[in-house]
Amino acid sequence: MQPLITIFSAPKPFRDEHISMIQMNAIRSWQQLGNQVAVVLIGDEEGIREAAEELGVGFIPDVARNSQGTPLISSIFALARSSNESPLLAYVNADIILFEDFIDVALKVQRLAEKFLIVGQRFDLDVKSPVRFTSDWQIRLKEQVKISGRYHPRGGSDYFIYARACFQQIPEFAVGRAGWDNWMFYEARRQGWQVVDATGSILIIHQDHDYAHLPGGQAHYRLPETGENVRLAGGKRTIFTLQDANYTFSSGKLTRIKKRGKDFWREVEIFPLTKLKSRFLGNLTFGLFHPRKAIQEIRAFLYAKRVKAVK
Repeated sequence: MQPLITIFSAPKPFRDEHISMIQMNAIRSWQQLGNQVAVVLIGDEEGIREAAEELGVGFIPDVARNSQGTPLISSIFALARSSNESPLLAYVNADIILFEDFIDVALKVQRLAEKFLIVGQRFDLDVKSPVRFTSDWQIRLKEQVKISGRYHPRGGSDYFIYARACFQQIPEFAVGRAGWDNWMFYEARRQGWQVVDATGSILIIHQDHDYAHLPGGQAHYRLPETGENVRLAGGKRTIFTLQDANYTFSSGKLTRIKKRGKDFWREVEIFPLTKLKSRFLGNLTFGLFHPRKAIQEIRAFLYAKRVKAVK
């Protein structure tokens, strides 16, 4: 039977005991969503093949990489698309636990819109042991979230659900680095697709972890590849967030978000980017709304140019 949705991810190496445990928790939760879901793990990092075999999920090792050896988002998304013909695809970070509402909302939005991107906030939770997937596992975890979960700040998204017709061309972003997820919001708005903030309808759990798996143990937004991701995306103006979603889903309906206050002025600021598709005008409106930041960016650009000339 053809799956209705393909959930895919590029896990971290199954080297660290804690990382391995939370990734197995996450992937097992995806498997609980039923036979309408296909799960595919992508990449040949240590332990991924063995995890896929143990869990009985799809596995595609031959992902393209950049010069630093980091898997490319463009390759990951293309490989997932080629794995089957499911009408919906969903990239999910490999430390995210999902519940039944993930599939329920995805299928309902699909009936209401042709091209869309579903995103949302997460709860952070310190998970210290393997989840027992008994009949009441969802109830138990949701209760734990109520007691000790923490809403993550409203910024990017740890999942992206989209129609097969969307995101067929993606720049060669490095996975696990900042910038590419922000481009997903930007590109969807630029293309005129409905960007749905499903925070109120989809509960997801991000299991706490450190950054020991990254070079130098640095957070992803501090790595040089993040700068390259931003450059590939088209520059800092493409750093969109959940603030830039333009629809919500609740009670079975898609509703356009009424922008007020700061959100209204943010829409005015990005209008040249999303409607006129002009980065030049987008830079001008950024300068009008954020003159101090614009001046700092110009100074940094001129300084970098002088340094390059001296070299």
